[in-house]
Amino acid sequence: MKQITIILLLLVCGLSTDVVLAQEKDQLLTIRGSVRESDTYLPIPKVNIQINGGAYTITDSEGRFRIQAQIGDELVVRHKDFETVYHTITSNERITVEVEPAVKRPTNSRYKRNTKLFNSLIDSVLAYKKEDVAKSIKFVGEALTQSNSVAQNAEAYQVLAEVYMHWKQYDLAVTNYRISLQNVETNDAKLGLAKAYELNENYQESIDTYKAIDKNKLGNYQLVTLYEGLGDTYNNIKDYEASLDAYQKGLDVAKKHLISPKITDLSSKIAQTYSAAGKTQKAEEYFDSSMNLASKENKKRALQEKVTVADFQNTNRNYEEEIQLRKEIIEDVIGIQNDSIIDNSSALTPQKQNYKIGSAYALQNDYTNAIPYLERSIEEADDKEDLIVKKDATKKLSDVFVDAGNYQKALETFRAYTEVVDELYIKREQELSQADRFRRNITEQQNRITSLESDRALNRSLVEERNKNQQIIIYSLIAGILLLTVTAFVMYKYIKQQRLANNLLALKSLRSQMNPHFIFNALNSVNSFIASSDERTANKYLSDFSRLMRSVLENSEEDFIPLEKEIELLDLYAKLEHFRFKDKFDYSIIVEEDVRVYDYKIPPMLLQPYIENAVWHGLRYKTEKGHLNIQIAKKSKHEITITVSDDGIGRARSKALKTEHQQKQNSKGMGNIKKRVAILNEMYKDKVDVSIEDFQDQDDVGTKVVVTLKKD
Repeated sequence: MKQITIILLLLVCGLSTDVVLAQEKDQLLTIRGSVRESDTYLPIPKVNIQINGGAYTITDSEGRFRIQAQIGDELVVRHKDFETVYHTITSNERITVEVEPAVKRPTNSRYKRNTKLFNSLIDSVLAYKKEDVAKSIKFVGEALTQSNSVAQNAEAYQVLAEVYMHWKQYDLAVTNYRISLQNVETNDAKLGLAKAYELNENYQESIDTYKAIDKNKLGNYQLVTLYEGLGDTYNNIKDYEASLDAYQKGLDVAKKHLISPKITDLSSKIAQTYSAAGKTQKAEEYFDSSMNLASKENKKRALQEKVTVADFQNTNRNYEEEIQLRKEIIEDVIGIQNDSIIDNSSALTPQKQNYKIGSAYALQNDYTNAIPYLERSIEEADDKEDLIVKKDATKKLSDVFVDAGNYQKALETFRAYTEVVDELYIKREQELSQADRFRRNITEQQNRITSLESDRALNRSLVEERNKNQQIIIYSLIAGILLLTVTAFVMYKYIKQQRLANNLLALKSLRSQMNPHFIFNALNSVNSFIASSDERTANKYLSDFSRLMRSVLENSEEDFIPLEKEIELLDLYAKLEHFRFKDKFDYSIIVEEDVRVYDYKIPPMLLQPYIENAVWHGLRYKTEKGHLNIQIAKKSKHEITITVSDDGIGRARSKALKTEHQQKQNSKGMGNIKKRVAILNEMYKDKVDVSIEDFQDQDDVGTKVVVTLKKD
């Protein structure tokens, strides 16, 4: 991929006001993004995505990634095929990195258009996630219609599940996480499903889901999330030992990889679990640690931890420490209200802290200090329309007046309390009615989404069935082709083996025809020696002949023997013929120095018939003494030539002198040699070549036989 153009597209969501940014500044956000080719919009997998000094992940097969980060963190995108991209996180925006590919491919404009539209719709879901659940669901439905793959389907259902998690519709969140996992299994979806099970009070399902996740495939932050979620679930069923074990494992991972926010959270949760288990001393140790860690983060997180510690002090009746902490909280909350939205659901609101301070004083029977804080709580709750705190503070103030003996004030306050209860009752009825309508509305929309998934499942089923039938046909054809191929191969091997067997039988037959011919000629020579009463020469001849015959018989079953051994046999045979025709010829065997005879093999008795022909049909009829020359020379790196030459009468005169019977015998002998050479070349890939020629077209010029032999 060329390092030519790198475009960073920031599809900024609508929630970009200063207030919202300030609220999110100190929170861990889930940043979604993708890396794609600019022209084809094809995804680029296995791109390194990292938050400097923090989380790390890679893009999946669809080029997508999800990573946890805070506003102000620097996102680094690295890959071997393009320049590193740096981007500062400003909100929970989708980040799309487009790079120009090295190889130009045809652009699939429809795929590119659908993918961009799909991403835009998912961004819209996230933009309205906290404002309008109906719009979020609507955008998910539209995104599904633009989906190009099951991976995008999985992302759409996962995002919808996260929307339901925000609106506390945990049963619907479970449903959509499961649909997402049916499309594509991702660790984020599995972790989300386990958390949804926990919040929906399906505790055993939550534990089973957490335990089924392969921890080796999780990133560091995901692993911490798994242990934290598992600890939360065990805490809900009051299995404090298992909860502490899970929290501790998560804390160890967070410390090892410097995931600071989770170190604070897990230290606090361990402290709360020790407190719930009645181990106060241990709880204090971890609360001291969590307070110290929270103070090093941001003001809001430090205040949240102070609230948790104050509640712990209240449980253990350390009212002075509790009151001191809550007074500090009230002072510090004023400082962060300009930067963060603190709604009535937050534990940091001044009305709640004043109420709890007043309650702590009341528990100490310090009514003088309790009354002003409770009155202040009522005023602030009334100003912020927090009826729940107003109700509780008014009831507590009435009780304090009773305990203080001021019954007139107690009666007046109690009447105010009943009015708040009536107001709260009416509001609750309205909220319940709204919640019912809200529930019906999102259920209807969810049903439309579910029916869309059912239609998709049906279409997938039909496509899969069609593909299955096509696969059966294809596999049947492949099986048929394989069967034919195997049958053809078996037949080829069988024919080859039969041909080899036939060739071996033919070679054996040819050898069996040549050996008697040679023996017959040799015995004739012995007979001539005996007839001439030359017993000594006959004995010497028989001795050499027996040696020759022993070697011939030993080699009779071999297709090839070492050339060195063949030379010894030729020398012995030529010597025997020279015994008979001393006055007719001399012979010489010359092996040139650059020939390594032990590197070559030759068919046994291949050259003997040519020597025999040279002696019996060429040199024997010569009026003057002739010469037989056997020369072995190097032709090339892998070839040598063996030349059998004589200066006899030549083939033409020899043929004229032969009887009709001799001509037939010679023709048959030469024919056998040609057949042997042809069969051996077929079996051993043209290893031997034989050529016969006369020196010149003159009398007494002789014949030359050249045998070319290839190295193994």
